[in-house]
Amino acid sequence: MNIRVGQGFDVHAFESGDHVTLCGVKIPHNRGLKAHSDGDVALHALCDALLGAATLGDIGQHFPPTEQEWRDADSRALLRKVVKLLRAAQWGVVNVDVTLVCERPRIGPHRVAMLANLATDLGVSKDRISIKATTTEGLGYCGREEGIAAMAIALIERQ
Repeated sequence: MNIRVGQGFDVHAFESGDHVTLCGVKIPHNRGLKAHSDGDVALHALCDALLGAATLGDIGQHFPPTEQEWRDADSRALLRKVVKLLRAAQWGVVNVDVTLVCERPRIGPHRVAMLANLATDLGVSKDRISIKATTTEGLGYCGREEGIAAMAIALIERQ
């Protein structure tokens, strides 16, 4: 098979802080995300989607939260490592689609910077990347503003 699809999901709870990092963009917010790394749920979900598509495991296998090496890690660096793993296995990214689930912060004002980050890190043009956001209309942990979730899907092709 010359193409494969993978999906990823991640969630992090809020804690005290003054910003969240989403798709590598530091966004001012009245709380931060609790995590071993920088808590970038979008990039964590995307890493899992890419790794899953290539049947290379998951983010926890490659960057275990039990290892100090990954404490406060920049998730963009993790994504770039995942892309290197894909390339070593002779896979390339066709397109990706990321959905952020949160009431706040608002994603729209940051979308252009997010797209630029992903295009750079994935080595693809921006027209192969979709970043969307939705709320849960006040329902569930995201609706109660207890955290942020992200879903991602990726299509890869054999190089």
